[in-house]
Amino acid sequence: MASLILAAILVPWIYRAGISLGQAATARDLPALLEWVGSSALRAKFSRYFSRALVLSAVVLLPFLLNRIRKIRAGALWSCDHCRHMSWARGLAQVAVGCIISGGLLWMLGMLLHHWGAYVISPKEPTPAKLIKAVLVPAIAAASIEEWLFRGLLLGLWLRFSKPFAACIGTSLLFSFIHFLDPPRGSVIADPAHPMAGFELLGKIIFHFADPRFFVTDFATLFVIGMILAWARLRTGALWFPIGLHAGWILAFKGYNLIHKGVPEHAVHPWGLGDSLRSGLFPLLTLLITAAACHLAVRVFEKRGIST
Repeated sequence: MASLILAAILVPWIYRAGISLGQAATARDLPALLEWVGSSALRAKFSRYFSRALVLSAVVLLPFLLNRIRKIRAGALWSCDHCRHMSWARGLAQVAVGCIISGGLLWMLGMLLHHWGAYVISPKEPTPAKLIKAVLVPAIAAASIEEWLFRGLLLGLWLRFSKPFAACIGTSLLFSFIHFLDPPRGSVIADPAHPMAGFELLGKIIFHFADPRFFVTDFATLFVIGMILAWARLRTGALWFPIGLHAGWILAFKGYNLIHKGVPEHAVHPWGLGDSLRSGLFPLLTLLITAAACHLAVRVFEKRGIST
């Protein structure tokens, strides 16, 4: 919350600086780096400035977060009952199984939607380099970083002062909220340079969560994903299985979007399928099936000693 408020304060000033630099780069010769930054600043939307201000605010406030983490660790009477150590081979086995379960079921949903006509094959075939850059790299990087942050650091801290179920709900709500820090499509800020422009944008973002369709088709889906990942972390006592699940969803989601394109006028929209393969009632149902499959997989891990 502090980062959001600080970003709302800073973003008009950052916007003014970016526009001034862009205008200066257009009017006279500047070093190549400044000209590139200036041209990007002129093209960028105000929401992009806000996202950069949010990153800056988080970095500025990071020492306060680290201090808070140290206090929680020092004052909590908690042992690592939910932590387990396992070999690399067993860990990678969990990653592979998680990736197959989540990615496979989401891809099957995509094939079903393609059969119904909600998606068609894109005429432009992606190159191998594009697949690596847009699919494989994000799957590895985002899955590893986000699982370490949300299911490793934050869930671990939450478990120090609350019960596991409450910790899972709290981290999952935060996980879902952070993924929707963009304003609703078509939002317009009257005067981006006004000192209150950042709070105007922040208000649009927050009130977006009051939209019932958005809440059901988008926010609830990410919340369920967060709950599955948190539950997987608690059941296996490690991050391997959650990383595999997360990577599988990204691989299927981004890979499918590169090969297919949606049919906006199809009858399955807007409730059955939202703006993408990860939003809507059909993806939500697929996630419930994924949760059941994960439960069976963890039982197999325990029987075969893969989770210890």
